[in-house]
Amino acid sequence: MRTMRIIPGDRMPALEARLAGKGVKWALAQEKPEKLALLAFYRGIFCPICRVWIADLDRLVPQFEKRGVSVIALSSDRKEGAEKAIAGWGLKRLRVGYGLDPEGARKAGLYVSEGRGLNAATGQKEPRLFVEPAILLVNPAGELYAAWIQSTPYARVHLAEILTAVDNFTAKNLPAPRGTA
Repeated sequence: MRTMRIIPGDRMPALEARLAGKGVKWALAQEKPEKLALLAFYRGIFCPICRVWIADLDRLVPQFEKRGVSVIALSSDRKEGAEKAIAGWGLKRLRVGYGLDPEGARKAGLYVSEGRGLNAATGQKEPRLFVEPAILLVNPAGELYAAWIQSTPYARVHLAEILTAVDNFTAKNLPAPRGTA
């Protein structure tokens, strides 16, 4: 079933996951950032490009937090995959959520793909359904503020540019979001 994409200013759908290493539930509705929440969606432990991208995000977490931005990486991985990502990818600062419902992600406007068996680069099995990469910025009221959404794992958005965008948004006291026409 296809759903309409939400636009900036719309209330985000209920997104939930479990936090790796903690086992507690994470819910977007409970996320109360000072300025914005950064939700980084990645394909899963099987994706070699995700490894580099999410490790870069892990390195930048203190910079985002200094700007009042909470950060979480989310995937449809199982608990084992998320914990393997934390250990194998050397993640030290980033909250990693697993068990994201692909249908919930689809309601948030993200692209969902079907697994194609073994990933040639890693030799790991792709899950039946998983979310393609995206960055969503959500304001404290739970509304989409900005989005970088992909239908393919290639040509990822540079996280340093997202940091610059956050600086621009916050310097202007979070002006009305763009893309609402």
